[in-house]
Amino acid sequence: MRGARLDGSPTQHPGNKEPGLVAASVYARGQRVQDIRIEEAGAWAHKEGHVVWIGLREPSEELLGRVQAQLNLHPLAIEDAATAHQYPKLERYGDALFVVARTAQMIEDRIVFGETHIFLGKGYVVSVRHGPSTSYAVVRQRVESCPMHLARGEDYILYSILDFIVDNYVPVVETIQGEVDTLEDGVLSKSSLAPAEFTRLYTLRRELLRLRKAVAPLVEVCHRLEHADDALIERQMQPLFRDVSDHIRRVQDEIDTLREVLAFAFEASLMAGQVQQNAITRKLAAWAAILAVPTAIAGIYGMNFEFMPELKWRYSYFVVIGAIVTICSGLYWRFRRSEWL
Repeated sequence: MRGARLDGSPTQHPGNKEPGLVAASVYARGQRVQDIRIEEAGAWAHKEGHVVWIGLREPSEELLGRVQAQLNLHPLAIEDAATAHQYPKLERYGDALFVVARTAQMIEDRIVFGETHIFLGKGYVVSVRHGPSTSYAVVRQRVESCPMHLARGEDYILYSILDFIVDNYVPVVETIQGEVDTLEDGVLSKSSLAPAEFTRLYTLRRELLRLRKAVAPLVEVCHRLEHADDALIERQMQPLFRDVSDHIRRVQDEIDTLREVLAFAFEASLMAGQVQQNAITRKLAAWAAILAVPTAIAGIYGMNFEFMPELKWRYSYFVVIGAIVTICSGLYWRFRRSEWL
C-alpha cells in the first residue's frame, strides 16, 4: 500500500511495528493517506485538513516521550497515561483534551477491567490502552469504512472510541443477567442457596459495584463533551456524545436493577434459611415434648421406692403403658394440628 509524503511524493508505508505501537495512520477528507512513523506524526498533525490517529498498547516511557515530543502533549497527562490506574475523567490542557475511560470484559466468570487514555487535539488523536481490553482495530475499520463520518475529524474518532467502550459494557451486563436469573430461580424454587451459589451471589454483587464505579463517571465525561465550547468539540458533533451518555445511563440502570435483584435474592435466601431453621426447631421441640412423657414416667418408676401401691396391682403395667401411649398420641395430634410436625 502506497501513500504520499508531505511534499506530495509517494512513499512506502512502514512495515515494522515497534513494541507498544499498535497503529499510526494519517487521514484526510475521510480517507486513509498512509501509515506513518512516530517521528512523522507532528508534521502530519500540523498539516491543514489532516488527522493523525495513533494507537498504543501499554507503551514504554520512551515511546510515550516520543509521541509527546511530536504532538506537544501535556506532561501531567503523559504521567497519567504512563502509570495507569486512573479514575475515569476528562481534563483540559489548553486546546487539548485528555480523557480516561475504564474498559470491562468477562474473563473466566469475572469482570476484568482495563483503561483507555485518549489525547485529543487539533490534528491528532492518541489512544493508550492498559490492561485487558478489546482491540480498537474494529473501531478503526468501522470508521475507515465510513469516509463521510471520518471526514468530521478527530471529534468523530473520540466519539467512536467512547461508543465502542460503552457498547462492550453490554455483553458483560448480559452475561451477569443470565447468572442473576439462574440464582433468582434457585432462590424461588429451593428453600435456600447452596454454599457455592451463595458465594457466587456475593461475588456478583461486588463485581457489579466495581462495574458501576467504572461506568458512572463516564456520564459526566460525556456530559462535559456534549457542552464543550466550540474550540474543543464542534457543535454538530455534540449530540453524538449525548447519545453515548444515554447508552451509559441505560447500562447504569441495568446494573442498579441487577444489584437490587441480587439484594432481593440475598435477603430471600436468608429468610428461607431462617424459615427452614425455625421449622426444624419446632419439630425438635415437639418431639422433645412427646419423648418427655415416657422419660418422666420411666424416671419415676426408676426411683426404686419401696411403697408404691400400684406395684402390687395386676394391671398396673398395662395401665402405665396405655397412659404413656395415650398422652404421647394426644401431644402428637396437637403438634400435627399446629403444623409443628
